[in-house]
Parts: sequence; C-alpha cells; structure tokens
Amino acid sequence: MIFRKKHTEEEIPMSRDWKEKNKRYLNQIQKFLDATDSIEREEIKNNVIAQMLRCDQILTELAEREIKKYKEQDTEKR
Repeated sequence: MIFRKKHTEEEIPMSRDWKEKNKRYLNQIQKFLDATDSIEREEIKNNVIAQMLRCDQILTELAEREIKKYKEQDTEKR
C-alpha cells in the first residue's frame, strides 16, 4: 500500500511547464547529460548527475516561490 502525504495548498507544486518546455533549458540539460557520458566510472557519473538534479530542484523551488510571490502581489493590486 502506498501512503501519500497530503499537501497544503502552499505545498502543491505548480505546473512546471515554464521550465520543462523551455527549449534553452532542455538544450542545456541535454548538453550536461552528454558531457556526463564521458565519465567512465558509473558511481561518479551517477553522483554528478544526482548533485546537478538536487541543484536544479532547489533553483526550481526558488523560482516557483518568486513566481507565486509576484502572482500574489499582482492579485493584491487588483
């Protein structure tokens, strides 16, 4: 049985289309992954990719907070 955490409205992630459909973002991710292909030791390669993904997650969360803040400010102005 899978238990899922109930999210508050604040915790529910917004659509990440803004990032995941961005051609520049996808191009750079592909270049990064292509570069990691040259790492011979699988453990090191996986550690590098995992660390980049953690950094990407943090940046995404920061960007989403800023987007949310600007949307809230825009709503307050109306």
